[in-house]
Amino acid sequence: MAGSNFVDYVKIFARSGHGGAGSAHFRREKFVAFGGPDGGDGGKGGSIVLQGDSQYWTLIHLKYQRHQFAEDGEGGSGARSSGKDAKDIIIPVPLGTVAKRLVTDEEGETHTELVGEVTEHGEQLVLLKGGRGGLGNWHFKTPTNQAPRYAQPGEDGDEGAFILELKVLADVGLVGFPNAGKSTLLSAVSAAKPKIADYAFTTLEPNLGIVEVRDRKSFVMADIPGIIEGAHEGRGLGTRFLRHIERNSVLLFMIPVDSDDIARDYEILLGELTQYNPELLDKQRLLAITKCDMIDEELERQLRPSLPEGLPAVFISSVSGRHIAELKDMLWKALHE
Repeated sequence: MAGSNFVDYVKIFARSGHGGAGSAHFRREKFVAFGGPDGGDGGKGGSIVLQGDSQYWTLIHLKYQRHQFAEDGEGGSGARSSGKDAKDIIIPVPLGTVAKRLVTDEEGETHTELVGEVTEHGEQLVLLKGGRGGLGNWHFKTPTNQAPRYAQPGEDGDEGAFILELKVLADVGLVGFPNAGKSTLLSAVSAAKPKIADYAFTTLEPNLGIVEVRDRKSFVMADIPGIIEGAHEGRGLGTRFLRHIERNSVLLFMIPVDSDDIARDYEILLGELTQYNPELLDKQRLLAITKCDMIDEELERQLRPSLPEGLPAVFISSVSGRHIAELKDMLWKALHE
């Protein structure tokens, strides 16, 4: 994905701010020799917070801002004046961003711990909380200690390395080998303009399109880079694109009509998804046989018995528009079952 504007994986280092120290201050007034304690509290340190923003589609902005450091809270002062809280660092991220913290165990092995995910516009996820400000000395005045010289120091902030991954949010994900016609379908049913050419791996990043169906209804379709055997082990573009399929409600498998064995190709695709994440089998699945401008209705009838059993299937041509309306209706129905 070198040179691409689509970035779906980034590692950042973040540090939240320390809390400001409380003040050990005593009131000084004219004619009052020994004023009481009046030291104010310290301000809170800045937190590091992710916030969902529907205007963002990629993590590319964080590729160049890998260090995110919040400021410390201000110290307290006399007359019970509290120090200012430091501003939180709010990092906008696309919907579907997953945050994991890198943690080193006692054996020195590094692994990740899930912090959470951001799936809605405006939703916030705190990566690191800022330190609390310390209490000023007036809090510690007691009947037996009228002049406490103690004030709390501010609480330390936190720091750590995080991995942010984007899993594209779409209703329908297109699943198929390279050059199965996924990009052509997306451009035929939506206003999306993915790169299209007759060779493998034209699509190097997910493309999203809004597909309109009857009565002004619509759904989001994602064209995901083609799968090859061994993708779950990282071959080809590997797990870089398989994770995007996890977010889709319905999976549309696409196999060209000139395949040597449509059923076998379907089983290979299904096997790759299963080995990557068995939960993908819980999703609704449909099959589109593509490039059917090459065949007539008679050949279509002959091919039907060889298709995978029990799987809703439709023969389509994105070029001629054959059965495209039927496919959109099938997808809409699957999304609402």
